[in-house]
Amino acid sequence: MFLKNSRYNSTPTITTRDANGREVQALTLRKLPITSGEQTQIHDHDQLDVMSQRRYRDGTRFWHIADANSDLEANNLVATSGRYINVPVK
Repeated sequence: MFLKNSRYNSTPTITTRDANGREVQALTLRKLPITSGEQTQIHDHDQLDVMSQRRYRDGTRFWHIADANSDLEANNLVATSGRYINVPVK
């Protein structure tokens, strides 16, 4: 269902019904890993995929940065210039 490098690759699914009674599959909650990293300051126009490309040489690994921080919306991590976020060393 997901690519091997997706954070959801090994997340179990459940079958349930939506509000209209249709059967749907949903992901179970995924525990976030405890991640060490470096505090990194956000600058105007920073993007997680670009940061990931620079750090890991793989822009699709942006989710490692998202998982290392507590915001529910990953794009909020780079919304405020001057903010510091945790960026894993991986």
